[in-house]
Formats: sequence, C-alpha cells, structure tokens
Amino acid sequence: MSNFRDPEKDNFPEPPLATHPTAAQHTLLEDPEKDLHTSSSSPTHTAHSNSSHDSINSNPLSALERALTATDLATEAERAARPALTYTRTGASIATTGSRLPSFEVDFAEGDKDNPLNWPLWYRSLVIGAVSYSTWTVVLYSTSYTSSMPGMMAEFHITSEPVATLGVTTYLLGLAVGSLILAPLSEMYGRRIVYAGSLAFYCLMVLPCALATSLSEVLVVRFFGAVAGSAMIANAPGSVSDIVTENYRALAFSIWSIGPMNGPVTGPLIGGFAAEYLGWRWTNWLVMILSGAGWFFCSSMQETYAPVILQRKAAKMRKETGDDRWWCRYDQRSSLFEMLKINLSRPFILSFTEPILWFWNAYIAIIYGILYLCFVAYPLIYTGLRGWSLGFTGLAFIGIGVGTMIAIVTEPLARRVVNSHKKDPETGRVYPEASISIVCFASLLCPIGQLWFSWTSVPITIHWIWPILAGIPFGAGNCLVFIYASNYIAGSYGIYAASALAGNSVVRSFVGGTLPLAGPKMYKAMSPQWAGTLLGLVQVALIPIPFVFYKYGDRIRAKSPLIKQMREDAERIRKRAAAGERRRQKKEDAEKGEPEGLAETNTSDERPKGQAATVETEKL
Repeated sequence: MSNFRDPEKDNFPEPPLATHPTAAQHTLLEDPEKDLHTSSSSPTHTAHSNSSHDSINSNPLSALERALTATDLATEAERAARPALTYTRTGASIATTGSRLPSFEVDFAEGDKDNPLNWPLWYRSLVIGAVSYSTWTVVLYSTSYTSSMPGMMAEFHITSEPVATLGVTTYLLGLAVGSLILAPLSEMYGRRIVYAGSLAFYCLMVLPCALATSLSEVLVVRFFGAVAGSAMIANAPGSVSDIVTENYRALAFSIWSIGPMNGPVTGPLIGGFAAEYLGWRWTNWLVMILSGAGWFFCSSMQETYAPVILQRKAAKMRKETGDDRWWCRYDQRSSLFEMLKINLSRPFILSFTEPILWFWNAYIAIIYGILYLCFVAYPLIYTGLRGWSLGFTGLAFIGIGVGTMIAIVTEPLARRVVNSHKKDPETGRVYPEASISIVCFASLLCPIGQLWFSWTSVPITIHWIWPILAGIPFGAGNCLVFIYASNYIAGSYGIYAASALAGNSVVRSFVGGTLPLAGPKMYKAMSPQWAGTLLGLVQVALIPIPFVFYKYGDRIRAKSPLIKQMREDAERIRKRAAAGERRRQKKEDAEKGEPEGLAETNTSDERPKGQAATVETEKL
C-alpha cells in the first residue's frame, strides 16, 4: 500500500525542503540510486533501506553502475537554476503554483511490495538471470556468425573473406547505434515494455537471416536486428541496479556480466557445432530459439524501474478517486525528442573534445578490436592449418572464456585493491584513478596472452593445448580492461558518464567491427606468428596509457574544461544548498517565537472588507 497522506486531516502540510527531479533528470544525480532509494525530505516520502557509508566505499564499480542505469539529460546546475515551486497558504486551502500538493504525493511505503527492492530474493535472482541470459543471446550472435561463414560463402558463391566478414561489422555497428536510440526509451516507458518490443523485433530479424538467399540480405537484417537487440545491452544493467541495494550491487553486476562477457566466446562454440552438423542456417535458427526464450522471460517479469512504477500508481489513484491532484515526483518528463537529441549528439561531442576520452576510447577500442580479430584468426589456424572441424574450433575459445570467468569471480580481490587507495575526503569514495590500478595489471595480461598464442598456434607440431591456454590471460585482461577502464571513465565524468560511455561504445564497436575485415589478408600475408606478434606489440605500445593516467590522472582531470565546469557547478550547488538551509533554519526559529495561530487570525479576521486574503508563501 502506498504511503498516502490525508489532505482532509492535514490542512497545512509542511512543503518538502527540496524539489524532486523527473525520471530523466533523476539519473544525473551523483548517486541516482541513493536519491531514489533513500529518505527524501518530502513529508510523504517513506525511506527505503539505505546502505552504509562504508558499503558505498566498498564498491569500486559504483560509478560505472550509476552511469549504466540511465541517460543523462541535464547538469546539476541546470536543475538548481530552475525556479522553486511556490506554495501559497490561505485559510481555506493549500495549493501549489504547479498544482502539486505534497499531501497528494504518491511514494513507496516502508516494506511496499511494489518496490522492486522489496521483492523476494528468489524473484530478484530470476530477474537478474533473465536479463543476463537475454543479453547473452544478443552478444553471442555477433560471433556465432563466423561459424556460418564457410557454408554461406559456398552457397552464395562468395570468394572474398573480408566481404563475408561484413556480417560481424554491420552487427556491431547496429549494437552501437541502437544503444543510443533505445537507452532513453526505458526512462520514458519502463524496462519491461522496451525488452518485450525490442526482443520480439530482434527474433523477427533473425528469421530473414535463416531464410536469406544472398549475403546482402544477411548484412541488412543483421544490422537492424542488432539495433533492436541493443536494448538489452543498454538497459539490462539498469534493471540490475533497480532491484539490488548498493550493499550487494557489485556482486549482482558480477553475476549479470557472466552472460554478456561470455557471449563472444560461446558464439563460435554453439555456432560451430550447429554449422557442422545441421548446416549454416541453423546458426540462425538456434539464436532465434534462444532469444525467443529470452523474450518470454523478460516479457513475463514485472516492471523494475521505480519511477515508472510510481507514475502508474499515481495514475491509478487519480482514476480510482477521480481526483487529479494525486501525483508522483516523476510525472514531469523530458520529451522523447529532447532525450534522443542529446543522446545522439553529446557522446560524439565529448569523444571529440575531451583529451581523456581520446586516449581511453582508443585504448579500449583497440583491445576490443583485437579480441574480435580472434574470431577470424582461430578458424584460420584451427580449421585451416590444424584441420579441426567447425565444432572443435569453437571449443578452442574455452581458454578465453576461462580467463573471462576468472576476471569476474576475482571481483572481491579487485575490490580490495581498489579500496586500498586514498579516498576523496569530500565524497568518501576512492579517486577514479584507483580503478586504473586494475587496468595496469590487465594491460600486461593482454599482450602476454596474444604473444603466447601467436608463437604456439603454429607450427602444428606444438601441442594444441598451449595456444588454448594462452587465451586465459588474454581473456582475463580483456575483461578487466573493459570493466575497470569503463569505471574510470564513469567516475571521471560523473553526471556526464552515460554520454562518455556511450561515445566509447560507439568507437569500440566501430573498431571491433572493422578491424576483423583486415584479419584474413593480414594473417595470410604475414603468417599467424608475425601477424599475432604485430598485434601483441601494438598492445605493448599501449601499456603506458593506463600507467600514465594512474600516476598523473588527477592532474589530467583537473585540466579538462568539462570536469572543471562540473566542479564549479557542484560548488555553486553546495553554496546554494547551504544558503537555503540557513534561510529555512532562520524561518523555523522565527516561527517558534510567534504565538500559534497568530498568522491565521490576522489573515482571516483583521483584513479590510473586499481586500484579497493575505497569503503566506513558502518557497522550496
């Protein structure tokens, strides 16, 4: 049952001390989950369980988790500059200039079953499993395609491997474009409806691939299918954040990441055996079946996004009571056009104007691109040179998968390393550079694994287990770079983290999609040893980037014009909040010294006839 106040019994409710952001604006707070799931100054707001200060410090991924939950649309300064709501009190009624009475605000009550944080543990676990599984089905389709290439090239009479590899390129580009478009939709309409619609369209787009009669058909529908499937990548982390308190959020994100992180590895494994025993078209049919199950899971689960839940509760109250004054603090939303405009422009602006992002976008993109080159190199080496079947070639990726799992399950150890660093006295959290300490270690693992693989994959007289084992440090390094470098970007850019990460995603997907196009010719022209060595040396050349940012990152961030502006905005907000608190305290002290009921007596009994009632004004 929602926590409603009775307006009849409380004629003069105290207005809240601060206005609440809309659903879209809510995501821009330094800690949006804390704003949503902790006590509000509104008298109608009932507190959720709140994590302790120490638990916040214990989560090195908190910045990334906050950034992944939604799309940022405005700065704190923009919200602070908006005019305050003015509440006018008369002897007969109370109203607001925005027709939003605090006594009619709809919010979650303590222990409210509608609050996703209060759902049973078993159900929340199912939700995490459902979104992890569904994200996995989208990611694995990006690489299962490589297993279908030989059969598809034979049937469509394609002689150029780079041309056939375009299917990987169009898919990754579709994921990047779709994330920018579909990310704001869950803020407008909720997670569930976005999942249901996008996964349904995704399944439909797999069907033409399975029935295609030419490569051009495959390329086009894979792009649009990826656009639809990107809804899982863009919004699934938000669903995890919706239902897990901050104490356990790092653990929940680690569990969720098992699906998407292992998607690229399991794609060739499943696709390889399907193509070998059932034909290349079955690599599509299997994905359609798997993603259809994901659609069923995500369509069956309840809505997890609290702002949308509260909007629906408020709408239900208005319908049941016939009183339009019932409201929630998320009723006013930015238009979809505004959200899309910012989503499609700000990531590119930041990517081109922020030197920090120049280096980190390039670093993560190259690491990501070399990972996707493996899905070209492994078939060339294991199928072409060692004579393995498609299915057994897919098994060769197990090494990378094991490395990825090691990186995920060692999150508690990485957490200790990150939290051992110096903390910011203002926020109580470690500085963003603490996350780079993990990236420094990972930057060594990537070239080690790459060079190890390059010089043990051929000649074929070397036992096959050695190049597979090389995938363990390579997979662990890639996973750690992606997680903790992204966390550094999120921690550095605060309220603009979502845009910074979106720009990084576009660059990463572009490089990951285009670099494999050069793979076949490069490996054939240079030989697997020297082509792999070249890639390993490129990764060695990139090692200074995390080490330089680890040592000088605070100085580099201080020179960023955008980060400077953010700090100035934050300082103005603190000063304004302090001034507002002083005015409120001064007013409370003055009211304590005034006889009770004096103001009401003066306004109702002593005003001249015909004169408008004197109003007492309170500003939030």
